[in-house]
Amino acid sequence: MPMSRRTKLTLLAVFIVGGIGGVIALSAAKRANKATDVRLEAVVQRDLTATVTASGRIEAKRSVDVTADITGRITMIAVKEGDLVRQGQLLLQIDPSQYAAELSRAQALMASGEAGLVQARANKDQAQRSLDRAKELQRSGNSLISTEQVEQAQTTFEVSQANYNSAMAQTAQARAGVQQARDNLNRTHLFAPISGRVVRLPVEVGEVAVPGTFSRENALLMTIADLSTVLAKVRVDETDVIKLAFRDSVRITIDAYPDTSFTGRVTMISNSAQLTTGQLASAQATQAVDFDVEITLDHPPADIRPDLSATATIVTDTRHNALAIPIIALTVRQHTALPSGDRPAETTAGAPSAVAHDTGAPGDSAKPKEVEGVFVVNHGIAIFKPVKVGIAGAEYFEVVSGLQQGDTIVAGTYQAIRDLKDSSRVRPMAGGSGPQGQGGPR
Repeated sequence: MPMSRRTKLTLLAVFIVGGIGGVIALSAAKRANKATDVRLEAVVQRDLTATVTASGRIEAKRSVDVTADITGRITMIAVKEGDLVRQGQLLLQIDPSQYAAELSRAQALMASGEAGLVQARANKDQAQRSLDRAKELQRSGNSLISTEQVEQAQTTFEVSQANYNSAMAQTAQARAGVQQARDNLNRTHLFAPISGRVVRLPVEVGEVAVPGTFSRENALLMTIADLSTVLAKVRVDETDVIKLAFRDSVRITIDAYPDTSFTGRVTMISNSAQLTTGQLASAQATQAVDFDVEITLDHPPADIRPDLSATATIVTDTRHNALAIPIIALTVRQHTALPSGDRPAETTAGAPSAVAHDTGAPGDSAKPKEVEGVFVVNHGIAIFKPVKVGIAGAEYFEVVSGLQQGDTIVAGTYQAIRDLKDSSRVRPMAGGSGPQGQGGPR
């Protein structure tokens, strides 16, 4: 029986729709099987060096600020900034006229006091002799002297003794005044307390020097630094300071010497953090803190000076011939822990199963957790595999467990690793080639 026109149109529509659906499904399947372009790298042995980098400034191990102990106008400066000086060398002179006059007055007072002391001693001796005679007459039993006269002689002696003691005290005070005036006069000449270089000289002739009782900064006349031992004083973050150890080797770069690097050793690690004013005032210690670390330079340049900017690269650990992976290759994925008996077998194609597993504690087998790992490539399939890493070098991590030498891993790009999913198909990037013998995507 011939089909009607309506039936023919219906069947035609069904065929068209089915064909379109098949094309869409085939296209989706092809997109699903499309390989991701990645950079591949083999796991090999490398020498790794772990370092901590910190910045700071150059300082002298020993420096002394020269300040005045007296007030006076500066009349002479015997050195210039940058000069080398010896201990005991004259540095600066303060106007001595005022203190020379004070010394003269003190010496006059002392002379007057000494003269008064001589007179008081003579009066005391005379009163002592008069008292002795009066007592001798009284003991003889005659009536040549009365009891009242003896008592008067005793009183005269006691008064003269008191005057003598007072004169002695005044003389001692006058002598102390002379010594103080002489010391003040000597303080008008300032001498180098140590041998070194004048690294700071903020004053000029004619300025007034003042003692540093209230403001040491205003009282500073110059700074002398002993640059025979030079330090690089840097601040290390709290997360890195625990990695440091005494005598760790260091490479120091100084901005003033752009084409040269210097060596040194860690000689001091602070036990307490250097807190800012804001951190001290804050009730909650939520901000990261830094610790002072001092590095002694082995062979500093002769013309080095304090306050130069420096960067220290401190070697904290080394590994020789360690399995290594690029730092960029390490990523984090959710990883389902299953008991070892529940692990699926490998695929028939020879590639590992699409799900990676590790042994978890009972009760946690079905709970996914984020772990560190890399994508291992076999026959063009990238499988996420957890790894344990050790020290970090400049570009590579040490592999402690999880990989073997010769394994092929996805080493880039960053975007590809970030978006890559477990069991994805991958292929070497154009212009590069994957490791030999590992097989590309098929």
